[in-house]
Amino acid sequence: MKVLPELYPTDFDSPPANELILPHGIIGFGQYKRAELLYLPDHLPFLWMKLGEPGESIRFIVIEPGGIVPGYEPEVSDEDIAQLGIRDQSEAMILNIVTLKRQNPVEATANLIGPIVVNRRTRVGRQLVISNYSRYSAHYALVENSQTLQVARSA
Repeated sequence: MKVLPELYPTDFDSPPANELILPHGIIGFGQYKRAELLYLPDHLPFLWMKLGEPGESIRFIVIEPGGIVPGYEPEVSDEDIAQLGIRDQSEAMILNIVTLKRQNPVEATANLIGPIVVNRRTRVGRQLVISNYSRYSAHYALVENSQTLQVARSA
């Protein structure tokens, strides 16, 4: 997971965003227990997830995969669903972290194996590894082009 701070806007003029509680943080950033989802109309379908407090924060780009990743059906264990207090499928928000390459943003990838699953009702979320992880990639190409096809074929 790469964080490229110079790519992130420093001034968000958007209205207050959605706060999330991440009791376990996310992988590699366990100390950050709170996050905000920032919706910027010019950046959709990408969202900014800001971890931390004012003055000490890290930003990630995330997507909700519906309509972007065809056939993506992550399976979450019953234990994880119970811990998040999700009562039915409509309460689950799935967020996938996006990795951008500085030299070529067209090569952006999404982590489909380790999504952040959030209970929409309680705003409590957790990053986890889905049960059917073998069907997906942690480096799913968001834009299919000849270069990414060559990389996929050689892997």
